[in-house]
Amino acid sequence: MSAVVEHSLTDRPVLDPALAPPFPVAALPVLRNPQLRKNVAHAIDVIQAKRAHLVAEKTDWQELRAAASAIKDEALAHLDAYLTQFEGRCTTAGGVVHWAADAAEARRIILEILREEKADEVIKIKTMTSAEIQLNPYLEAAGVRTYETDLAEIILQLGEDEPSHIVVPALHVNRSQVREIFARKMGLPDLSDEPKLLTAAARNYLRQKFLSVPTAISGANFLIAETGAVVIVESEGNGRMCLTLPRTMITLAGIEKVLPRFQDLEVMLQLLARSATGERMSPYTSLWTGVTPGDGPQKFHVVLLDNGRSSILASKKERQTLRCIRCAACMNACPVYRQTGGHAYGSVYPGPIGAILTPQLEHLRHAQSLPFASSLCGACYEVCPVKINIPEILIDLRAQVTDQERKTVGKFFDPMYVGLRAANVIFSRAWMFHAAQRMGRMGLKLFTRKDGWIHSLPSVGGKWTQTRDLRGLPKETFHQWWKDRGQSSKGAREHGSEAR
Repeated sequence: MSAVVEHSLTDRPVLDPALAPPFPVAALPVLRNPQLRKNVAHAIDVIQAKRAHLVAEKTDWQELRAAASAIKDEALAHLDAYLTQFEGRCTTAGGVVHWAADAAEARRIILEILREEKADEVIKIKTMTSAEIQLNPYLEAAGVRTYETDLAEIILQLGEDEPSHIVVPALHVNRSQVREIFARKMGLPDLSDEPKLLTAAARNYLRQKFLSVPTAISGANFLIAETGAVVIVESEGNGRMCLTLPRTMITLAGIEKVLPRFQDLEVMLQLLARSATGERMSPYTSLWTGVTPGDGPQKFHVVLLDNGRSSILASKKERQTLRCIRCAACMNACPVYRQTGGHAYGSVYPGPIGAILTPQLEHLRHAQSLPFASSLCGACYEVCPVKINIPEILIDLRAQVTDQERKTVGKFFDPMYVGLRAANVIFSRAWMFHAAQRMGRMGLKLFTRKDGWIHSLPSVGGKWTQTRDLRGLPKETFHQWWKDRGQSSKGAREHGSEAR
């Protein structure tokens, strides 16, 4: 199966780094899909414009970024202590904390809880962490039906699609496509594509689930060590419904989500809303601590997920990856993401943050092509609210991938190494350089069309012409032109001297 969807509403992209093809291969179908690229570009432009307006009104924006970076660095530097503190406070308040070393253990813990509750259905608040561990298909295979309650996630679930953006998962789908999905899956053939009517259809679809399903699963934007609280930020109110109506709540959270103090939210919430959706404050910010008799869920579980995060924490340079607050500002600013969308990354975490996070979570066993899916323009670093130096990490991961490849095949069999060594020899000797130019001109002449452009090259050269054309080599080099010009000038001077 391909990790990229042509968006025919029948193919489903596989966002599994172990199965996904390399990024250049996965990106090709998207580059050839103008409707998809138009959908992505339009949505990004809207978000970017709103964000720019609200960031401009904050005279202390850079100070907020610095403060958020410092808060996250403090939490990561003492992560063991803060997680232990969170566990103690949450447990005291009536919650149950579970520790999961990897995806398999997290899935097993959640399924055991659901079986204890005799639950065959569960409603969910949008959580990327559950997608990271492939929770939905695991529960479905075990006989537990999952219902997404976020509007974008409903669109994807009913359309048998996968998310392409961290904050706006259905960014790649336009409203006419949404209407088609809802009309087909909800049995509403006369449904209009008016946004209000589409939203109303989704609300009616979910209402009975909110009222009848007694178990819910959520993620977490933040965990507060000081109080043992979980924080969820959302825009639609579906999260608030999931947090109040069910009898049992299960929260799955990465260990990096912990903040030291309740007061730290003052900084984080200002940055998150503006960076993610271009709002001064998210419409719904919910905090809950443990269990309150007679109010909300009476059983509360938190599953703290490692799944490769500890290994990232151990690296001094890559550790800053774990500062991420999942705002997606880096994606919206990225020229590569704008052209390819999210599915080409073959992971639930697309864009620049996915290009550094996914390979590290996979211990560089998979997704090795993602660190190269960047122009290194630095736009992601400029907009990141917690100041993650993504370009720096990309370069470091590229070096690790290259070293890994050399160890696998040997550097003398590495095409890149051999090519660079050959170029070093040729470029250091003028006669060899000029000879290579002549040979290259003769060889490329075979592929140069009448318009002077090369549209297709074989072998390694095809990597370039797959997505762009190449100007054919000129008939003479600048060096030759300059030499001929000098000789012509000398002859003219001599001729003029004889005439006098």
